[in-house]
Amino acid sequence: MASPSSYPTSATTVRALLADAAVADLVRLVAGEASLDRPLRHPRIQKSGLVLVGHTRGVVRHRVQILGETELSFLESLAPDERRARCEFLFSLDLSLVVLTRGVEPLPELVQAARVSETPFAIMEPRSSRSIAAIHAVLDRLLAPSETLHGVLIDVHGIGTLLLGPSGIGKSECALFLVERGHRLVADDQVILTRTPLGDVIGRPPALLRHHLELRGIGIVNVRELFGATAVREDKAVQLVIELCPWDPEREFDRLGLDDLRHDLLGVSLPMLRIPVQPGRNMAVILEVAARNQLLKSAGKDAAREFVRALHARLGVTPDD
Repeated sequence: MASPSSYPTSATTVRALLADAAVADLVRLVAGEASLDRPLRHPRIQKSGLVLVGHTRGVVRHRVQILGETELSFLESLAPDERRARCEFLFSLDLSLVVLTRGVEPLPELVQAARVSETPFAIMEPRSSRSIAAIHAVLDRLLAPSETLHGVLIDVHGIGTLLLGPSGIGKSECALFLVERGHRLVADDQVILTRTPLGDVIGRPPALLRHHLELRGIGIVNVRELFGATAVREDKAVQLVIELCPWDPEREFDRLGLDDLRHDLLGVSLPMLRIPVQPGRNMAVILEVAARNQLLKSAGKDAAREFVRALHARLGVTPDD
């Protein structure tokens, strides 16, 4: 399994960061409006203090650069010509975004250098620690690895259950059966998956498909309007992957529950089951049992292995015999 730090991240823009609801009310742009589409490629900020004394090694242009109380007091201690030169040097580095914290009025030299270089320059109201935490939280989300899968995501007994399988196998019908039994729809047809820095894979629907379910012969229905607000949720961590397969008498399916199948999503290995679909099988109950069994496994109780151990003890054999 790839570690969260080794899995590649995507890019976002300064515009997307500053427009995010988590920081939009805390920040105001003072320069560089024409350059808001500059990329941000790293989820962590960079303190720019050393740059002000001419040390540029390690500076990453596509990280958010932070100027706090220490950097500002250093600039204020300089003679006007020196201060202007240091500010011009900082903003000559083609940085994506520079943020001054604590909501203070920026030095005129900083504003002028930002305008001349057309570098986005913003003021955040909170002190540095809170501003940095807010920026990190937003960038973790905006830069998280993501992909879209064809499938259905349901919250079954608190287990985020991702249903995969060929078109027409009955994934949406299974979702309807489960909603009727009190479980919650997250996404139907398309599931947007995002991996968090902690290694969880979060699934959510595209905005247009939120709360909707496609049923052949009926069409598109709004699950929230039909069953109420408790029948849906906006997102859910995927904890179990179930592949629905056409019934094939020639194909071997796990009958004891000893096959530890895994499915890779965004570099995260998740438990997986392959369940055959056949007329007459109550798929809602089967999927409920699968989710309940996964809950027990997560708690360290594996019925299949306990049964095999008991059988071996009764026969007087060891697993290696």
